[in-house]
Amino acid sequence: MAFRGKEMMKKLMRKVGGEKNLAPGVKESLKKCVPDSRIVMNRAKRGLFAGKHIQFGNRVSEDGGNKTRRNWKPNVQEKRLFSYIMDRHIRVKVTTHALRCIDKAGGIDEYLLKTPYHKMDTEMGLYWKTKIEKLYEELGQTEVVFFTPEEEAKLEQDFKDMKLAQRATRRELRRQMYGGSSKQKQTEQGSADTQETAEEAAKILSEGIPNEYAPEDLVANS
Repeated sequence: MAFRGKEMMKKLMRKVGGEKNLAPGVKESLKKCVPDSRIVMNRAKRGLFAGKHIQFGNRVSEDGGNKTRRNWKPNVQEKRLFSYIMDRHIRVKVTTHALRCIDKAGGIDEYLLKTPYHKMDTEMGLYWKTKIEKLYEELGQTEVVFFTPEEEAKLEQDFKDMKLAQRATRRELRRQMYGGSSKQKQTEQGSADTQETAEEAAKILSEGIPNEYAPEDLVANS
């Protein structure tokens, strides 16, 4: 169950891609906030536990006061959390305490930015914190361009046209691949049968009623 801070630092450096991908001063902060003798659960390496780890104690009987060793494990859930800076969902294992902290902070991005490094006692939490800080730093250096209302309306219309064109292209490709849907085939077959029935009825009317069904014969038989 032991997990050393030096090993954590080495793995973080490899995942981030080296010191060049870190913001200035982040590595020094990580070294100060990751103790060498920190011991956490191995399970916590794959999620955000917010300081909740396995605890040990005694189970005391009511009658004789006998003590039996036991443990308390944190309540871990697997969730999909949306990150605005990455524009996608992150599937992560979190404790219920971490979920309450994330809701209170306003999202996974705000939680990782506001939580200090010494409270990020898991490898995954430190990794996502450094990555999101790097992304926000790059976002702060980008130039902001403002558009006029006419340009915004034109961009929106172009985007809608592009979506419609993509939808029509996908529909045409599906029609070519599968030869049309079964519903379309049933509709076409039904229309063809209706047309044949109408042609037969018109042909009978044009030829006239046969002699065996003449009105005189019908009256005589009755």
